[in-house]
Amino acid sequence: MSTGKYKPQYPRVAQLKTAENLRDHLNKEGINLGFDEELKTGDNSPFAKAHTTRAGNTIGNAFCILPMEGWDGTTDGKPTELTKRRWKNFAISGAKLLWGCEAVAVQPSGRANPNQLMINEQNLGDFDELYQMVESEHKAAFGSTDDLLTGLQLTHSGRFCKPNSKTQMEPKILYSHPVLNKKFGLADDYPLMTDGEISELIDAYVIAAVRAQKTGYKFVDIKHCHGYLGHEFLSAYDREGKYGKSLENRTRFIREITAGIRAEAPGLEIGVRMSIFDWVPFKQGTEGTGIPAAESPYNYAFGGNESGIGENLSESFEFLKELEKLDIELLCTTAGSPYYNPHIQRPALFPPSDGYMPPEDPLHGVARQIDAVAEVKKAFPKFYTVGSAYSYLQEWLPNVAQNVLEAGKADSIGLGRMVLSYPELPADVLQGTPMKRAKICRTFSDCTTAPRNGMISGCFPLDPFYKKMEIHETLKTIKAS
Repeated sequence: MSTGKYKPQYPRVAQLKTAENLRDHLNKEGINLGFDEELKTGDNSPFAKAHTTRAGNTIGNAFCILPMEGWDGTTDGKPTELTKRRWKNFAISGAKLLWGCEAVAVQPSGRANPNQLMINEQNLGDFDELYQMVESEHKAAFGSTDDLLTGLQLTHSGRFCKPNSKTQMEPKILYSHPVLNKKFGLADDYPLMTDGEISELIDAYVIAAVRAQKTGYKFVDIKHCHGYLGHEFLSAYDREGKYGKSLENRTRFIREITAGIRAEAPGLEIGVRMSIFDWVPFKQGTEGTGIPAAESPYNYAFGGNESGIGENLSESFEFLKELEKLDIELLCTTAGSPYYNPHIQRPALFPPSDGYMPPEDPLHGVARQIDAVAEVKKAFPKFYTVGSAYSYLQEWLPNVAQNVLEAGKADSIGLGRMVLSYPELPADVLQGTPMKRAKICRTFSDCTTAPRNGMISGCFPLDPFYKKMEIHETLKTIKAS
C-alpha cells in the first residue's frame, strides 16, 4: 500500500506537547499508560540502576538496545562497513545491555535475507572484530566496559526464510498454518521440517553458541519471537511427533538447545527474546485499515485467546516456568510479528509499504505490551526483564519508561527503531540532557519499507548518512506510488 500521502487518523505524539495534553488524550482514548512529569537525574534516576546477573555479568544501567534484522552483510554472512557503523552506534549509545545487536543465522537456509549475518567457522574473525570494536568504542566513550553486557542473537527464520533472494521466500515450516500458508502462497501440503532436520538445527545452535563465546560474546539469545522458527514451535499444536501438540513437546526445542550450550559452552549466559502474546494475522480492510484475516475462534496465537484479538498469558507463563527450570535469567519481551500483525508488535502511525493503517491509536499497542510485561514481571520476579514497544512514545519515552521502572513493571527499557535515528538517546536521558527533537523516530516505517523492497534498512528520513543515499529517492518513489 502507499504511505506517501497517508494522513494519520490519530494525533501525532509530537502534538501532545504538555503533560496535560497527553493525559487528556489518554483519558479520551481509554488508554492506561502511566508517566512521570518530572525526570529524575543522577543516581536517583531508575535508569541508572545496575544489575549483576547470577552468572556474574554486570549491566550498568536500565537501557537495552534491541536486536534488529540486518540487510547489509555480505552474501557469505560477514559484516560490512554499514553493519559496523550501526554496531558502533549501539556501542556509544550509553545503553549497558546490547541484546544480540542483530539477528545472526545459524544455518544458511535459515537466513531471513541473502545479506543477513551468519556465524560460521569462516566468519569467526569478523565476529571477533565486531565484538572488539563494540568494546573499544564503548570504552572510549564511557571509560570502561566492566558493566557492558553484549550478546549475540541466534536465529532461524522459519517460514520467513529468504536465503538466496531478497524477494523469494524459501520457507521452513513446522505445521500448515491455515492463514499464513495462504497469505504467503504455500499449499496446504507444503513440506514440513522433519524431526531429523530439527535435530540438526539444534546442533547448529549449539555450535553457533560455542563460536559466539569463543569470539567474546557474554550471552546468546535463542530467539522465540515474531513468527520465526523458535516462536512457531510454541504454536505447533497440530504438529505430530516429539516437537508438537503438548507443551512439553513444543518446548523441547529450547530445552535441547539449552542442554547443548550448557555442556559445550559452560559459563555462556542464555537469554530468550519471546513474543509473550500473539494475535491473529491482520490484512488491509476496504479502507486500508488493518482488520483480522480470520474469524474467531482462532487457535494459533501463543499467549492469545480464541478471539484472535486478545491476550491469554496462561501458556506464556507455562513457557516461562520452563525457562526458570533451565536457569535462564535474561528475558527480552515483545509481541506478535512484523510480518502479519505489526501494529501490536511495533506500534506506528505510518505503516510500511506491505502493511496496513493502524486499526487503533498506536498508544494502545504501547500500553498493551507494558501491561503484559508487568504481569510477567510480577509473576516471575527472578527474570531480568526487558520491555519493548517504547519508540512510538517519542518525546514521552523517558517519562513513561521512568514510570515503568519505578513501578517495577520491567527491569530494562528496550530501544529498537529509535536508536537508528537517535543512537545517543540513553546517554542523553542518563545525563539529564533534553531530547534532540530532530533525531526522534517518528515511526515513518522506512526502516521496514526499504528491506521489504529489497534495499538495506536504515533511518532514511532522519539519519543524514542514509538520507543522502541514492536509494532514498527510490524509496520515496515506492512510498508515493
